[in-house]
Amino acid sequence: MAQEITDRWERDRQRRYEERAATPRTSRTRTPKAPPPLSRVSFGERPLRRLPQLFTGLALYGFSLALMVRASLGVNPWSVLYEGLERHTSLSFGTISGVVGVLVLLLWIPLKQRPAFGTFANIIVLAYTSDLGLLLVPRHLGIPARGGLLAGGVLLNGLSVAVYVGARFGPGPRDGLMTGAAGATGRSMRSIRTLMEITVLIVGRLLGGNVGAGTVLYALAVGPVTQFFLPWFAYRSTADSRTGGTET
Repeated sequence: MAQEITDRWERDRQRRYEERAATPRTSRTRTPKAPPPLSRVSFGERPLRRLPQLFTGLALYGFSLALMVRASLGVNPWSVLYEGLERHTSLSFGTISGVVGVLVLLLWIPLKQRPAFGTFANIIVLAYTSDLGLLLVPRHLGIPARGGLLAGGVLLNGLSVAVYVGARFGPGPRDGLMTGAAGATGRSMRSIRTLMEITVLIVGRLLGGNVGAGTVLYALAVGPVTQFFLPWFAYRSTADSRTGGTET
């Protein structure tokens, strides 16, 4: 999902650039700067500025997963898989997410994908913060409270994706698998991502994971929410600034 949003953001950025290039200078003096790309930026560039953003976004993402789980109205496809595996093992939800993240990362090897700092941070932070969220949020709430948790979880999830993706430390394990598989097969990233999401959803459901209205709401809402928040959090690198933009 994060990579699909990133691709859409890049296309919108290119379109705005072409529109600005075709506009006479006198009529575009008040036009906002084009947004930066979301490709990975070197770790050494302003880490004190970007690291807090990365870890905050990942922590919020993990907590948002906990909110959706406690809502018990359906979760996103990967969380369906985690819940299903949790039913058949003694591992916690967060630990399972970390283990699955590592296994997915191993699939990068034949695809010749290289992990970045953000890839490992994604695995570790999500595992701990989702378990922490599940400890803090009570179980067995009433329907109104569960509906609020679901809506808040989806909104927070979209915001958190914008925050950690905007820090530009590299893709998470699942996004890297998608881009690598797309490159190896020649198929579009959208089709690869769709196949991945459907596969983990079916497997998770067969294992007993929770599929419901929340699953549909997540699929429909998280993309637009993330797209809305991305302009606020996309870091503008030194190279981007030299092209005429300003840092976000």
